[in-house]
Amino acid sequence: MKEILVRSSLDRAEEVCLFWPVRTGQPAPLLVGLHTWSTDRYNLVTTLLPLAKRRRWHLLLPEFRGPNLSSNNRCRQACGSRLARQDVIDAVEKVCSLVSVNRGKIFLFGGSGGGHMALLLAGYRPELWASVASFCGITDLTAWHGENPHYAPHIEACCGGPPGKARLKEYRERSPLFHAASIARAKEVYIYHGKFDRSVPFTHGLRLYQKICRIDPEAKVFLNIFDGGHEILLEQAEKQFLQAGAKKIQSSG
Repeated sequence: MKEILVRSSLDRAEEVCLFWPVRTGQPAPLLVGLHTWSTDRYNLVTTLLPLAKRRRWHLLLPEFRGPNLSSNNRCRQACGSRLARQDVIDAVEKVCSLVSVNRGKIFLFGGSGGGHMALLLAGYRPELWASVASFCGITDLTAWHGENPHYAPHIEACCGGPPGKARLKEYRERSPLFHAASIARAKEVYIYHGKFDRSVPFTHGLRLYQKICRIDPEAKVFLNIFDGGHEILLEQAEKQFLQAGAKKIQSSG
């Protein structure tokens, strides 16, 4: 993979992202992979690059203000902030300016912290993604702060302090549960969560799904509580993206 420099359209900050282009004369699908809570853009290279090569998809692994850790001196800008979300959008637009992308087949993938970010992006730009796959994503930072003490200091560092009335807006802005109405407008979102997840309880995915269904029972948002823990099911995501791509081909024929 090669590095590309992407400048934020919001604050002009620069992020180095990873990109693997397909050498083809026709527009190709674009797979966007989002790193986990504690890692950076290199996190998904070994997971997603073989898939992209096999399917002949462009692959983008964006950097969006670094890991959601107190050790990151930009952590207030990370953790699903508007700046971080726009970083991903700007990276997608940069790739579309460099190579021929089938804009009807842009797939978004993330697990854990990346699943959290995938859901936020589904609500931030619901029209952009042909299909979104979120695995074991955090949907409510306030709830997770109490459920997982190991990550509580990092959540506080990102959000400016512990949950409370003074930071209610900050926590909600970074929590997909409070973007349910926007997520409901997405073309297709799959929420996957392991029933025995000890890091992020499956109730995170369940509560978001239930809220979306109350808002819009016809929303193309689907819940899969699988027999497992804090993990991703890459084959399931691949199948999901292939099906979404096929639907686009059929509808345009």
